[in-house]
Amino acid sequence: MVNRKELRPEDGPRAAYGAHLRRLRERRSWTQEDLAGRVSYSSQHISAVETARKPPTLPFSRELDQVFGTVGTADSLERLWSEMRYGNLLEGFSEYVAYEGRAVEIRSFHLGIIPGLLQTPGYAQALANSHVRRGSLTQQQADERVAFLMERQGALVKDRPPMLLVVMDESCIRRPVGGPDAMRAQLERLVEFAELPNSVFQVAPYDMGERRPFDLPVNLLTLADRSMIAYAETHAQGHVERERTAVVSLLTAYHQLQAECLSQADSVAMVEQVRKGMS
Repeated sequence: MVNRKELRPEDGPRAAYGAHLRRLRERRSWTQEDLAGRVSYSSQHISAVETARKPPTLPFSRELDQVFGTVGTADSLERLWSEMRYGNLLEGFSEYVAYEGRAVEIRSFHLGIIPGLLQTPGYAQALANSHVRRGSLTQQQADERVAFLMERQGALVKDRPPMLLVVMDESCIRRPVGGPDAMRAQLERLVEFAELPNSVFQVAPYDMGERRPFDLPVNLLTLADRSMIAYAETHAQGHVERERTAVVSLLTAYHQLQAECLSQADSVAMVEQVRKGMS
């Protein structure tokens, strides 16, 4: 092929993205002009991304996923873009986030830390800065992590936001993060969240004891086609689960968890009590 540039995926994330894009294109025997005729980008733009002269973007990745039929698959360009941009995040999490942005319903359970979708900037920055002090992140990576979190929260204020059902272990609201002012603002944010029409907020109290079915954070997503995705993580990595039997089992456990939790009114009352008791 004339002027065909050899690609070196090992040169970096952008080069790896370009090489993957070329593989997807050539697997279908398409030229860059063929692909350009199917999307809103020119063949020159596609060439520049393939050869790592231009960085890919999220809209570019999503549009090409639609054309290639790779939405939500291991070949997804959106997933690769997320991993490239947010490589300092937990393994598997960028794949989950790609699904989260398209979910119509989000169910989650959390321990110790307020869930990211509900964190205030001050709370999120305090957590990120703690990683910097421990040496597990640079300050730039910490700031990128907070910026990424704020982008994710944009899903909650779009025209048709997802239904968001959140269960928090009592430890989430009692563990102080970022000092009294930051924590008070965070607790106020939870009260505001509980007032939204697309929210359900519950606290799993300490006295639930062994009746609490989860010992790790769990997220369950319902997509527009009513299919479901589960995501769970340990300290070391996250895992996206698509197998129906496993997802349904987690959903059943989530329903059992909700049945044992405080009501939303009682949960808000607990948050208010903690907030007022802070010095």
